[in-house]
Amino acid sequence: MEKVLNQEEIDALLRRTHSGSGGGEKSQGSAVTLWDVQRTGQIRREEVQSISSLHEAFARSLTHAVGAYLRIGFTAALVSAEHITYGEVLTRIPEISYLATCKLSPLDETALVQLDLAVAFPLIDVLLGGEGSSNPAGRQITEIEEQVLETIMRIICRELQNAWQVLNLEFEFEQRQQPEQIQRHMSSEDKTLSLNFDLTVAENHGTLNLIFPTSVSNALLRKLATSQVRVKRKARPDAEQRLRNHLLSSPFRLDLETQIGGLALRELMSLSPGQLLLLKCPARQPAALRVGGYELFVATVARRGHRRAAQVLQRCAEIERKST
Repeated sequence: MEKVLNQEEIDALLRRTHSGSGGGEKSQGSAVTLWDVQRTGQIRREEVQSISSLHEAFARSLTHAVGAYLRIGFTAALVSAEHITYGEVLTRIPEISYLATCKLSPLDETALVQLDLAVAFPLIDVLLGGEGSSNPAGRQITEIEEQVLETIMRIICRELQNAWQVLNLEFEFEQRQQPEQIQRHMSSEDKTLSLNFDLTVAENHGTLNLIFPTSVSNALLRKLATSQVRVKRKARPDAEQRLRNHLLSSPFRLDLETQIGGLALRELMSLSPGQLLLLKCPARQPAALRVGGYELFVATVARRGHRRAAQVLQRCAEIERKST
């Protein structure tokens, strides 16, 4: 029988609808979440591990390369690797900072390098013969200081090229960039791979940021995924027989050992050539036959013609247990 609602019931339903309450049971499994377009293309966990491993090795190489060049305490350590928009990259760059670009050939792409002045000035001081003291903050580096710092930028590019050798990329330092030029470098919606490193120069701390277009980072991730696949080499049909033949012709040392009870030291000290030393064990007591230092068989001392021999009685109990 069809149920007919009266006016009071209709008004109650309308009030619940306007108040956001459906008045019924909550639907199961129909939760709605907002989609954040900026989170598309995020690095998966396994990709983060590959990227991190690669650039942790880069950080170690950079530590050794710059430290050896400057002959002063220098360390680099990877802090984070993430896919973010270029607009978010710009919000993280300090107002006063050192910015430069690096050309990536043959992809015809450009990477951005951002270096904190907290470590840029100490690097410049060391390159000019100082001990790495930091200049007062609040100003950009001069053109002369820029040319001095270019040496470190070229070392960074060289070590990046070594780290990214799976792509056969050439990293070539281009030039220092001004903040207004960086604003037009990429679209703010473009995704980038952002790598953040912590640098220490003579007890001065700062960060180094490397920003790559996603076209470059995606190519790197694909190459890393491919290189991690190990293709099993097909064995030759006669490989097992060849290995067996090599083993059969390999020499091993054999020792025939008998466990003997304790002897008095006076018996050993009174020995002279031609004397017999009576051992406190039966003449038929078996000995242990060791092959390459491992006890494999129980055997007795024997003779065949003019050669000494070992007559094998059985395999060692421990070997028998392992084989079963």
